[in-house]
Amino acid sequence: MGILSRRLSAGLLAAAAILALAPASAQAPYPSKPITLVVPAAAGGPTDTVARLIAESMTKTLGQTVVVENVGGAGGTIGMAKVARAAPDGYTIAVWHIAQATAPALYDGLKYDVVADFDHLGRITDVPMTLVAKKDLPAKDVNELIAWMKANQAKATYGHAGIGSASHLCMLMLMKQLGIQMEGVGYRGTGPAMNDLIAGQFDVMCDQTTNTTGHIKDGRIKGYAVTTKARVPSVPDLPTLDSGAAPGFEVSAWHALWAPKGLPKDVSDKLVAALKVALKDPKVVERFNGLGTEPVIEALATPEALKPHLEAEVKRWDGVIRAAGVKGN
Repeated sequence: MGILSRRLSAGLLAAAAILALAPASAQAPYPSKPITLVVPAAAGGPTDTVARLIAESMTKTLGQTVVVENVGGAGGTIGMAKVARAAPDGYTIAVWHIAQATAPALYDGLKYDVVADFDHLGRITDVPMTLVAKKDLPAKDVNELIAWMKANQAKATYGHAGIGSASHLCMLMLMKQLGIQMEGVGYRGTGPAMNDLIAGQFDVMCDQTTNTTGHIKDGRIKGYAVTTKARVPSVPDLPTLDSGAAPGFEVSAWHALWAPKGLPKDVSDKLVAALKVALKDPKVVERFNGLGTEPVIEALATPEALKPHLEAEVKRWDGVIRAAGVKGN
């Protein structure tokens, strides 16, 4: 081997050594491949709708496709367990809701800690809920509906998106306040539940405006009332339960963005920044408003705001769930 060849070989070896020692982040700045956004519920439900709107906007900001993956079942715990076990590299994240706070009270032996095993990136939206029914239910208004529920509780049925879901908790609280008990029919998400309500397979449901507004307007289901203290602009004709039928009643479903515990700070910062951009995206704001909700203010779309909020919600719902005597399955 000549001197030139030896020098060339030595140079190539040195270059290879330098590349091998270089940090992965220098070779592939985050994100360098598609990001999986887990939705722990079936496609077509309210959380799926929220997640897909956020994913579309975050895709533009991050420069990589944010792919929604629906992992339903067991009140969202299957999907969130998958996220908790994923590598904390920013390529697996999740949009989930109030059920993150109810899981500890519902599921004995939960495979993850809802606070300690996640990076809490930020809240997305607080969604009002609506009391709705199949379109051929005879009740003409919310007072008639409550009277019908009381008179028919032995045979009346309500649908929900699984034990501990927002739709389930809403009905538990309402039945407790009204002093009635109806049979619940659980689904792997409010998408499938809504399909069966439209088909008349059960009688009533308490579901998020993101899933009910369009169906109410199209006449596929009947809307009776909202669960917030004020009327909701997307369904202005619906009174509040608090105003008469169930004084003091108030429930809303909040959504947030999570990741596995241990994200590098630069990755977390990029995801939080992309979330904040999404919450100001005119398309997201318009679609949220059309569905009866709106993005949270920027101060709530942060790890510093989400973690204490979740901790407070865990305490709040623990009492409600234990008093109702329900358990997840």
